[in-house]
Amino acid sequence: MPRSRNTQGAIYMSSAMAGFSCSDALSKSVIVYMNAGQIMCLRGLFTSVLVYAIARYMGALRSWRVMLKPMVFVRVVCEVLAAVTYITALGMMPIANASAILQSLPLVVTFGAALFFSEPVGWRRWLAIVGGLLGVLIIIRPGAEGFTMAALLCVVSVLVTAGRDLATRGIGPEIPSLMITVVTAVSVTIIGALLTPVLGGWQPVSGIVLSHLLLAAILVLVGYQSVIMAMRTGEISFVAPLRYTSLIFSAVLGFIFFAEVPDFWTLIGAAVVIASGLYTFYREAKRHVPPVAQESEPRTPV
Repeated sequence: MPRSRNTQGAIYMSSAMAGFSCSDALSKSVIVYMNAGQIMCLRGLFTSVLVYAIARYMGALRSWRVMLKPMVFVRVVCEVLAAVTYITALGMMPIANASAILQSLPLVVTFGAALFFSEPVGWRRWLAIVGGLLGVLIIIRPGAEGFTMAALLCVVSVLVTAGRDLATRGIGPEIPSLMITVVTAVSVTIIGALLTPVLGGWQPVSGIVLSHLLLAAILVLVGYQSVIMAMRTGEISFVAPLRYTSLIFSAVLGFIFFAEVPDFWTLIGAAVVIASGLYTFYREAKRHVPPVAQESEPRTPV
């Protein structure tokens, strides 16, 4: 029996979230051997080669002068900051916690779209945004000493990733998406190389570590493409909430490979974030208008 388009879209979206979660786990597995800059450099190098080959094959290459476009430059800066903060945070906190905080991204993008693009956001969605942010606070639970460094880095990663997505909306349609990805991947690779000495210097790389980074780069690209296929195949209101399956994948991977078990409050906070996001999707489905949160990019591609 042929699958419905929604079923196909659900499979694509779930596969994408599995790919992103596995890529995070692979990056976390090598953070003990090298700093975030070196990971950005090596993983970005693999990604750059792969994306350049795809863009060349698809005829999507353009002049490197696109870097001079203000929104392209802002996007690259945000991407670099997102990569270094999230990779560093992964080495300092359970992968499920980091993934749970990252689930607030669509809500933050919705807030940014209302703030910078004057997109209409009703009071119900404002409540959902506030609820999602409260969920994040439950997850990170700042004590008397304040936020932990890992939690701060993860929150900063969400903020700059939202900035990346909003900057992407300001890039003209004359620049192909693949070219933007090529520019971003190359830029992150270069910045990663420059940051490596600052963050502790270059460390010897074993074949196993190199294979982990190569596989991480491939999985991110597979996940990125799967999200695009999911959005183009099924109804957005049906497939977009399946982004939250990444929490399940992250929790399972964290338990199997890092012996990490999410505590009670992390689960409660994640549930609040997910409920807030699902309510936002529900409201938009009733209005029959695709929300900006669903247009946000799934994960840093490098």
